[in-house]
Order: sequence, then structure tokens, then C-alpha cells
Amino acid sequence: MKFDVIAFDADDTLWQNETLFAATKDKFKALLNPYCSPETIQEQLDHTEIRNLRYFGYGIKGFTLSMIETAIQLTDGHIRGSEIQKLIEFGKAMLTTPIKLFDHVEQVLTNLARSYTLMLVTKGDLFDQESKLARSGLSRYFTYVEILSEKDATSYRTLLQTYHIPPERFLMVGNSLRSDILPVIEIGARTVYIPYDITWSHENIFPENQGAKGYYECCHIGEVPELLHTLEQC
Repeated sequence: MKFDVIAFDADDTLWQNETLFAATKDKFKALLNPYCSPETIQEQLDHTEIRNLRYFGYGIKGFTLSMIETAIQLTDGHIRGSEIQKLIEFGKAMLTTPIKLFDHVEQVLTNLARSYTLMLVTKGDLFDQESKLARSGLSRYFTYVEILSEKDATSYRTLLQTYHIPPERFLMVGNSLRSDILPVIEIGARTVYIPYDITWSHENIFPENQGAKGYYECCHIGEVPELLHTLEQC
């Protein structure tokens, strides 16, 4: 099989992202430790984040607002202004943290860009995602960049129609079963799942994918070129 476009997710596929959220959550729990237990803080923050997706979407800004809302709720409004300011500073620090690429990323993109049209397909806040891409130094490898508000079957179907890509000639590489794999399989395209140790609970779903048509798995991104070579021999 031959692919016209190879698409890559960004966060936790090309560069580390969830580690930054995990570290900030630890600081958040330490800040609220005088008020309640870490378990309660984590549970309430997760609930607030997911509830707020319909208002703020994905990304650091929505996460920061969810921290502030959670802090107000868990302290019955007693949290001090100086502590709210710390939460704002946590968010600003996340927005300016240097990008840390995974091993093999530049080598793989350099290799694949010689033979394929590469597309970046990510979701979240437009400004934040554009900033991360610019700081990553990877934009030169991608012919197309799409920043979506949500990654579902409808979004991918529209994306392929916009670029006139037949589903069977589109391959999506990513770390999230919910966002990068299952909706792409649903529309008849191919996927490469690269598991990552740290994944937001909202993205964690564990269906029986092994053996599904269009589903392939690699341990790390460095294995993708060899997999592509194998698939093209089929």
C-alpha cells in the first residue's frame, strides 16, 4: 500500500507535553495541601478540566483556569489572591517552557519528508500550539499544519475531504487512542499507535485494537520508517 500523506500528532508524539502538566499538577497539589488531600485535589481537578472542555477547549490556558476554579471550590473561596497569582504564574511558565523532542524525531521527519507529504494534526489552543511548533524547530518538515478543536471521526473526515486524500492513502501517527487512532480507523484510514508512559486520564481508553484493520503499533517513533517500508511491500 502507498500513502499520499503521513500525519503526525504533536503533543507526546513528537515532543513531551504531559510531563509538564504532571509536574504542574504536583505543584498545584502542594499549594493546596493545607486545605485538602492530594487525592481529593487530583480528583476535583480532573473533573473540572473535563467539564470545562466545552467552554475552554484543550490546552494550557483552559488547564490554568480549571486550576483556579478547583482551588476556589476546594477552599470554599478562602484561597488568597497571592495563591491565585501563583497559579497564573504556573500557567505562564508552562506556556514558555522549552520544547523537549523525543529521541529519533528529527531523523525520522527528515527521512520521511524526502518521500512523503507530511502533515501535523494536533488539537488545542491555536496560539499555544503554533508557539510550540515554532519553538520545536520542526515546522519546516510539514507541508500542512492543522490545529483542531477536537479530534473525532467528523474532524478527520472533513480534513481528508478538504485535502482530497483518500482514506486508504492516509496514515496517522500518534499516542492517543481516543484522539489519534480510533477515529481515524473509523473513517477507513490507517494508524500507527505509539504508547506513551504518561497520558491524561481523559485520553485513556483501552479497547481491543490489536488485529483491527488499519491499526499498527510501534514502541517509539524511530520504528515508523521501517513499518512504512514493510507496509508498502504489501
